[in-house]
Amino acid sequence: MKGILLLCLLPFLGGQRSSACPHLCSCHGSQVDCSSRSLTSSSLPTSFPAGTTSLRLHDNRLTSLPNGLLDDLTSRSVSLHGNHWECDCGILYLRAWLLRQPAALMSHLGVNCSSPPGLRGRLVVYLTEKEVLESCHYWYCDLALASQVCLFVFVLVQAALLVVLIVFLRRFERLSQEARRTTEESFTAGESVRENEYAPLKDSSN
Repeated sequence: MKGILLLCLLPFLGGQRSSACPHLCSCHGSQVDCSSRSLTSSSLPTSFPAGTTSLRLHDNRLTSLPNGLLDDLTSRSVSLHGNHWECDCGILYLRAWLLRQPAALMSHLGVNCSSPPGLRGRLVVYLTEKEVLESCHYWYCDLALASQVCLFVFVLVQAALLVVLIVFLRRFERLSQEARRTTEESFTAGESVRENEYAPLKDSSN
């Protein structure tokens, strides 16, 4: 009975945020300090303790934040400066989150673009969607160009294989014809030899 009750409670327990301090961070009460840990976007904790009032993520190697990472925080102070923010499509979540924060908190200060070159030094919160999408456009163009090159190479390889197959089939057909001709010649020569062997016997019988 207890096992069944535990299974029923698992979905509710799983939906609650963990109160444990994230790996590579230090916690003091409701303050979570993940600053100066050389964190990247891939090594960043996936969640933070419920009730966090101060979150420090500054002076790391972050280039973007996963969608929804900061949505459930009750934090009144988040520091994000000193990172290498890439202002492409991946920055849209951070930009939207900063726009929702009260200007008095100044969470946007120091959150500057490191790339692309055309946006370097710009505050993320002041970027327009058009500017961000234009930076995404170049990325998609590079991907499209790479896809076209791969497709072209694939077609060339297929064409080369087709040529090799045609050459092989023609050579096989020629060898088959030569083998058939040789067999026929051998059979004809054998018949001639047998006729020559039987000729004296026919003459003697006459």
